[in-house]
Amino acid sequence: MATQNPATPLLTPDVASSDLRKRPRLAESLIKGFLFLCGILSIFTTIAIVYILLEESVAFFSRTQWETTNRPLATAVAPADEIIMVGASGAVLRVDDVIRLNDEILLVEAIDGVALTVQRGYRDTIPVAHTANLVIQRANDVDLIKTITTTKWIPQLGYFGIWPLLLATLMTSVIAMIVALPLGLATAVYLSEYASERFRSILKPILEVLAGIPTVVYGYFALIFMTPLLRSIFGEGRVEIFNTASAGIVVGILIIPLISSMSEDALHAVPNSLRQAAYGLGATRLETSLRVVLPSALSGITAAVVVAISRAIGETMVVAIAAGAGPKNFELGKDSLFGHVLNPFVAAETMTGHIVRISGGDLSYDSIDYNSLFAIGLMLFVMTFLLNVVARRFVERYREVYE
Repeated sequence: MATQNPATPLLTPDVASSDLRKRPRLAESLIKGFLFLCGILSIFTTIAIVYILLEESVAFFSRTQWETTNRPLATAVAPADEIIMVGASGAVLRVDDVIRLNDEILLVEAIDGVALTVQRGYRDTIPVAHTANLVIQRANDVDLIKTITTTKWIPQLGYFGIWPLLLATLMTSVIAMIVALPLGLATAVYLSEYASERFRSILKPILEVLAGIPTVVYGYFALIFMTPLLRSIFGEGRVEIFNTASAGIVVGILIIPLISSMSEDALHAVPNSLRQAAYGLGATRLETSLRVVLPSALSGITAAVVVAISRAIGETMVVAIAAGAGPKNFELGKDSLFGHVLNPFVAAETMTGHIVRISGGDLSYDSIDYNSLFAIGLMLFVMTFLLNVVARRFVERYREVYE
């Protein structure tokens, strides 16, 4: 009986080599082009956002901002007058303030009631006559060094210290991680190592439903439930109605599904052979979970923690509703460190909460308040960017690769 020679070539005279050449497929080319376009679009969107933040932030720190004082001239001013009379209403003027009347800039050298002694033609402007009732404008120059070293944020009065907003943001995020990290990791370990496959398939989607609840609901939950609970535990005199502790706890509840879901995926991806090897050496399930599986999934858990921290830092509605509606300004050495500055039971305003409150008002374009929003947004971007850079280095160093 004849058998086929295994060395028989696959190409027969009936199949030409030209028939096996690569042929263009229109559908595949369109899909490839669409995916490439999506990637390019996402990159350029990110670049555009960063560009806008940088452009407006540079304007905030480098350009003189002129704000109306609502204080008018009481009498007409001649070009040679060095003492001008102003109305009693409006913002408070101080010595060394730079003010503007139409196109002329003046420097306030002394104040005697409503009489201002000024230097005319300041900054190479030309002294001219001004009519009565002309509203005075004041210069608000922002110093980057003072912004990151001072502790008062009142843009309308020329105070631009970022620390009240930054501390409130960090306090809320730290409280949120204290709540979410142990609960989220414990839930992930249970779902991955203890729960049956059927129970896991039921419990995990139910847990992730929390991520779909609108954050404004979480905000009112913090205000209506969590704050009264804290006041009943620690005392109404100690816990204010608006406080960072309540907001931080609820933000922690909000990000539990994020940590548990991503961490559970990382734990579930650890090869089962590592578990069997640990059991073979006599380890219990808890020892295997904590000493074998958890360290092996450290890179994935780190990614989950970084995403959760970024989510906590960027959370808006919960802190806007429950934390407070004004910066917790302070002076080091005068205000109590743990009684006021780092006290989580007093009202404070986070960076995102401030952006929501200010942008919801009647802001004029290119005003000091308007440009300050972009400077705060740039600070948030830098914080999350540095956090991701550090986490990426950590993940690359401790990442486990299995074949």
